[in-house]
Amino acid sequence: MKQQNYGGALQHPIHSGFSASSTTHDVMEGVDLSGKIAIVTGGGTGIGLETVKTLASAGATVIVGARDVNKATQNLEGIPNVEIEPLDLIDPESIDRFADKFLASGRSLNLLINNAGIMFVPLRRDAAGNESQLATNYLSVFRLTARLWEALKKATGARVINLSSLGHQFAPFDFDDPNFEHRSYETLQAYGQSKTAVNLFTLELDNRARDFGVRAYAVHPGNIWGTELAREAPIEILQQFGFYDAAGNPVQAVLDSLKSIPQGAATTIWAATSPVLEELGGVYLEDVEVAELAVDASVPNGVKPYSLEVASAGKLWKWSEFITGITFHIA
Repeated sequence: MKQQNYGGALQHPIHSGFSASSTTHDVMEGVDLSGKIAIVTGGGTGIGLETVKTLASAGATVIVGARDVNKATQNLEGIPNVEIEPLDLIDPESIDRFADKFLASGRSLNLLINNAGIMFVPLRRDAAGNESQLATNYLSVFRLTARLWEALKKATGARVINLSSLGHQFAPFDFDDPNFEHRSYETLQAYGQSKTAVNLFTLELDNRARDFGVRAYAVHPGNIWGTELAREAPIEILQQFGFYDAAGNPVQAVLDSLKSIPQGAATTIWAATSPVLEELGGVYLEDVEVAELAVDASVPNGVKPYSLEVASAGKLWKWSEFITGITFHIA
C-alpha cells in the first residue's frame, strides 16, 4: 500500500541535513537540471526571482509567468535559459492563454512552481466575485495546474511545488462563506484560508497524481524581509507582527532575525530537486525539512491538522471544479 499524507501521517522530519539557515546554493550543490523544463509563477521578483536564477544556473529552461513583464525582463536580464510570458493570476483568461501557449510548444513540464501570491490586501474581488487572496493564492493554482496536467504527465517524474505559508494557521477553509459575502472581511483570515486551501489541494493532488509520476509539495518559505509581499500592508499589521514599533519605525533586531531571500527560496529548491522526496509526496515542508504537525503550542511552526484532512481535501477539489468551471480529471 502506498503511503499518503491524509491526516498528516507523513508529517515527520526526515533529517534532511539542511536547516532554516540553508540557502539555495547549499541545496542546489551538485544538482544538474540540464534538459529539464520548469515554470515559475511570480518569477520576476522576490523568492520567485531567486528560484528562477537557481534553476537556470543548474541548466533548466525556466518559463517565468509575470504580471509585470517589463519588470521581470529587467530583473532577469543576463540570466540564461529564461523565457518570460505575461500571466495575471487573478484573470482566468490570462491563465488559459499562458497554459495554451506552453501546451502548443509540445514540451513536457518537469517542474511547476506555483510561487506567486498576495497578502495584506483590502477586500477586492475578481471578475467572478471571488475574494482576491483566494483567487490569486489558490484558485489560480488549481486552474493552472489543471490546464498544464497533460504536460506534467508527459514528463518523467514531474513535481508541483505550491507556495504555502505558516499563515495557513490564521484560518481553516470556510466552506460556508469562502468569499466573505456574509461575514466581515479580515485580511489575515482571508490569507490564512487561501493557504489552507493550498495545503489541502497539494495533499489531494499528490494522492491522485502519483500513479502518473507526478508528486506535489506545499512549501512554507519562512519569514522573509525584502520581498514585495508586504507592499500593501497597513502599518498596524506590521506593528502587530513586530516589524515596526509604536512610532512606526522598523525594529532592526526583528528584521535581522528574518530569513534572507536565498534562505527563503531554499525549501522550494529542495522540494523541486531532492531525491530523498521521490517517494514522499503530499507533505508540507519548511526550513528545508518535512514539517511537524502543529497539534499544540509545543510545535511553534508546523502544519495544522485541519489543512490535511481527507474529507476537506476531497470537498475542496469538488468546490474548486465548480467555482472555476474546470473538471480536473486525472487520468
